[in-house]
Amino acid sequence: MSALPLAARDCTTMLRRNLLHARRYPSLTLNLLLTPVMLLLLFVYIFGGAMSAGLGGGGADRADYIAYIVPGILLMTIGSTVVGTAVSVSADMTEGIIARFRTMAIHRGSVLVGHVVGSVLQAVMSVVLVGAVAVAIGFRSTDATPLEWLAAFALLVLFATALTWIAVGMGLISPNAEAASNNALPMILLPLLSSAFIPVDTMPAWFRPIAEYQPFTPAIETLRGLLLGTEIGNNGWLTIAWSLALAALGYRWSTSTFNRDPR
Repeated sequence: MSALPLAARDCTTMLRRNLLHARRYPSLTLNLLLTPVMLLLLFVYIFGGAMSAGLGGGGADRADYIAYIVPGILLMTIGSTVVGTAVSVSADMTEGIIARFRTMAIHRGSVLVGHVVGSVLQAVMSVVLVGAVAVAIGFRSTDATPLEWLAAFALLVLFATALTWIAVGMGLISPNAEAASNNALPMILLPLLSSAFIPVDTMPAWFRPIAEYQPFTPAIETLRGLLLGTEIGNNGWLTIAWSLALAALGYRWSTSTFNRDPR
């Protein structure tokens, strides 16, 4: 058998291992999934009336605000899910299983690929669950065409892949699972500092560049445009550029750290 089929087989085996691990220990995934769901319900039912006054010149209602925040919540769901990836990778590194894998005749990169693909699949499933909650409380996207829905799905997968590679790198450099969780905390905080909940132009002038030029804001605005028909502008290209850059950086960081790690 040639090298490529062997590598594919090993990657599939590692993917199955990570999915089984997630199924047997669902508490971490459940805890991370509850964060965006609780924020969605909190901002809709507690803050929605006040926050919606800042949309559309003050004439927006709660339904408009639900439509506004759901794209941001979906991106936040991805950020929350990949925190679990960092924790899982760190646990593998510190508990000795990686050292055992190094002694076996398996493709070296299959360990990381299994984590990445498994995390992306979990992120997509989490987005579907949070999206179902959003639909249940009133979110609608009646104007989006099938092509725009497909583009929105592709954007979520691309962004999840980019963040996952970064999370893998964070997990590899962390001495334990608790440190990995803390290192990956920006994945949850950055959406809070974006246009997820309020428009950037309503923020203080000194803070707007921070919100505008980070990865989440263009991704949120692009997803908003695809699902709700708002203006996308250059956000689509910025989202692709950010995603490819983060994926390349995370891949390089993760593979180089994994190959030289003595643990």
